[in-house]
Amino acid sequence: MNPLVASRRPLPAPRGELSAAVVESLRRPAGSAVPTADGADPYGEDLLLTLHTCYELHYQGFAEVDENWEWDPDLLRLRRDLERRLLAALSADVPGGDDIHAELDRLLEPTSGTDGVAGFLADRGTPDQLREYFVHRSIYHHIEADPYAWVIPRLRGQAKAALVAVEFDEFGGGRGDRVHAQLFADLLAGAGLNPGYLHYLDAVPAPMLALVDMMSLFGLHRGLRGALVGHFAATEITSSPAARRLADIARTLLPHPACVRFYTEHVVADAVHEQVMRRDVIAELLRAEPETAAGLVFGIQATTLLEDRFAEHVLECWRADRSSLRQEITDPRTAAGPG
Repeated sequence: MNPLVASRRPLPAPRGELSAAVVESLRRPAGSAVPTADGADPYGEDLLLTLHTCYELHYQGFAEVDENWEWDPDLLRLRRDLERRLLAALSADVPGGDDIHAELDRLLEPTSGTDGVAGFLADRGTPDQLREYFVHRSIYHHIEADPYAWVIPRLRGQAKAALVAVEFDEFGGGRGDRVHAQLFADLLAGAGLNPGYLHYLDAVPAPMLALVDMMSLFGLHRGLRGALVGHFAATEITSSPAARRLADIARTLLPHPACVRFYTEHVVADAVHEQVMRRDVIAELLRAEPETAAGLVFGIQATTLLEDRFAEHVLECWRADRSSLRQEITDPRTAAGPG
């Protein structure tokens, strides 16, 4: 049975008063009382898990949760408040501006081979650390291209056609076994990990939750369509060289064909996607809607900010010889998290 569609996962384990209250509300019928978000830290575990839980209602949902919660007005008001806090924090932490060409050029600047998580893994990483990296990324790759689909009806002309062409590749070119989310599930299984949808949500800490929440936030709001396209472009432009390095790392540390295949698939595909995003999506969007330039820049900068925060968290933990996950995975086949 396909692990991505076999069943919905249960509600996540709370990480504070707010997420505990929301999880408790979702156990009841839609329309039940919903808490308020007073004083929540925009980058904190509690707020980010709460926001992720609200967003998941628009994806696969949770086992035994009333599907009418998806559009419950009180829950949407809570989500709006959390979104405003996260957006305000992101806006305050990036430089902003509207020079999209400078931002795109910065993404193409070469980096040292010893930089970042990939540099650490290539130099002194272990198979268990690579598995940890896979666990972090699982909550991202299980919905890898889904948030971008929400921007399709908000684009027109060549920008829409080109973005759909990229999405077609992300969704396997019409073949379910080649959908990139499925390829990552195969990678997890090849690494001895559980490939189930969001199986490791409870183990993944705030830095990756922030990145995934940002994708959903940008995708669900028409007013953030420029930011969503900017984020998508940043991902595609940086993906091909990163995938090449990770394919080499997988060949050394976890040489299962599925672990290597996921990254080699992205080396070629995303090199093409980079050009399509720059020339046919961004250029056409700017031509039709020049006012989206600031949003495009914001999407790129926010992506870079959160990716850097994620890398800093992981490297700080690994350099201190401790797990970067909330729940350490000692046996990959019986790893923490619901099935």
